[in-house]
Amino acid sequence: VQLVESGGGLVQAGGSLKLACVASGFEFDDPMIGWFRQVPGKEREGILCISDYEYKTYYTDSVKGRFTISRDYAKNTVYLQMDSLEPGDTAVYYCAGSRIWPCSRMALRQPKNFDIWGQGTQVTVSA
Repeated sequence: VQLVESGGGLVQAGGSLKLACVASGFEFDDPMIGWFRQVPGKEREGILCISDYEYKTYYTDSVKGRFTISRDYAKNTVYLQMDSLEPGDTAVYYCAGSRIWPCSRMALRQPKNFDIWGQGTQVTVSA
């Protein structure tokens, strides 16, 4: 059971990046997938999620209107499209899966609600 993120990098403010989270080792339609981010010295922040076949999504206010989450079942991949990036978006981004919680604000509030984690990918936004 594994999640692997890719697509991080360095981008200027106002630019875009697209992260990918590839799943392997389990039935991909089972878990709800969320994206978190973390900066040194701060708690891991849940920012958005997507459910299984209903494609229900939830976005926190910090990314609403700028970030988009999508899911490709044929490729076992969840994507995070990040537009209008700001220096405050600089962080390590993690995808995570929960086989119990539905996609919701409550689920994103606690990283412990997610039982499968990727290794993270660094996103750096320069001013």
